[in-house]
Amino acid sequence: MALRWFLLLRLIGSILFLVDVTHSAARDARKAYIVYMGDKPKNGMPVTPDLHVNILRDIVDSSINKDIAHEALLLHSYKRSFHGFAAMLTEQEAQKLAGMDGVVSVFPSTKVSVKTTTSWNFVGFPESIGSGPFESDIIIGVLDSGIWPELDSFNDVGFGPPPKKWKGICQGNNNFTCNNKIIGARYYKDSAFEEEDIQSPRDSSGHGTHCASIAAGNAVSNASINGLGLGTARGAVPSARIAVYKICWDKGCGVAEFLAAIDDAIADGVDIISASTGGAAPADFLNDGFAIGAFHATVNGILVSMAAGNEGPQKKTVENIAPWQLSVAATTTNRQFITKVKLGNGKIYQGLSVHIHDLQGKFYPLIYGGDAPSKEDGKGDDSRFCVGDSLDADKIKGKIVLCDRPDKDGKGAGDGAKWWNASMGVILTGKQVVEETEYADNPCAASYVNLEDNSNIYKYINKTR
Repeated sequence: MALRWFLLLRLIGSILFLVDVTHSAARDARKAYIVYMGDKPKNGMPVTPDLHVNILRDIVDSSINKDIAHEALLLHSYKRSFHGFAAMLTEQEAQKLAGMDGVVSVFPSTKVSVKTTTSWNFVGFPESIGSGPFESDIIIGVLDSGIWPELDSFNDVGFGPPPKKWKGICQGNNNFTCNNKIIGARYYKDSAFEEEDIQSPRDSSGHGTHCASIAAGNAVSNASINGLGLGTARGAVPSARIAVYKICWDKGCGVAEFLAAIDDAIADGVDIISASTGGAAPADFLNDGFAIGAFHATVNGILVSMAAGNEGPQKKTVENIAPWQLSVAATTTNRQFITKVKLGNGKIYQGLSVHIHDLQGKFYPLIYGGDAPSKEDGKGDDSRFCVGDSLDADKIKGKIVLCDRPDKDGKGAGDGAKWWNASMGVILTGKQVVEETEYADNPCAASYVNLEDNSNIYKYINKTR
């Protein structure tokens, strides 16, 4: 009996020790926080990284964390245009900082996502308007995933030297150079930076290049996607200069890096800031890094244009809602890319898609996705929606597949699924034919039809089995 009690006490002690260690590990877990301290000091006191390191020394208990190098905890010092810093802190340390004199707010640096040839004509800004000589003095700071400087949209033919007000740098290296169009570039590494990321202002995803060309890309004639949408691609202000601030990497965009870029962009002398990024808007602007950065830019006479988000039209889906942020959302367009579906009985249904696969007017057998489930992954309704690898590649080989609309959980035809390459085409379905083009990168012919047309095509399949 005594031995049993001894073992029980040992077990309880081990559990308590494990709980204490687990609690301690959670308590000491560090993550990126932003410490916002308002405007730059009015008394002329210099703001340096050393000042912020000293604050960290006062906050971080070295008796408990003996091996911590306080300098390594500091991620960014905001010192050129406003005051604050970003650092790796525990929750307890963040709470201590929030109670210090001179600290306005302390909040986590979250990760957010990026948001995204006839648009300018459509909104009443045709190329025929022309441009004035002052436009080449406008500097647009693009905070995004970088830029691909060799594209025709960014060549500097006809551009003179950068405006005298420009105080920025070109943080390039062997694989990146600036010119008189792209007059400056910086990049901001964060905790999510990985070795495979391009460690320079060069774009690794294409989003930043796309957004920069929309804002200030040169006019490029004969632009198209494999012949679709042929025309002249140009930015809103083709004569403007571009300053690149790379804050987005493969894992997303850090709010701490956004603030670091804003701090630099204001001091560099940009006139406009374009940032197609965003996340869920906090209830308090003092805990919203995007609102804080945009505020300081606005106070300095800089217009800040940001994305209103990719969600909606439900309530509370708009992002970047501070009164001093110009939030831009998607709207209608003046054209569609039509991909017609013609059945063997001669009936034609009109769908939407952007693809480059020409079936040469030939007819191919139709098959419903729900009739071709794979043995391994075709469970439940997955094959109806053509989810992932739910279709049997042998059953659909050489055929055109009809897929139902995505279900309430958003399940729909999977990217990179094995069956894509086996089929000759796919007919996808939505609640209505949307105005935006869908499924632009399919490895086979595709068309996006509405529910009524889906039902008629399904009936045709059943009649002709």
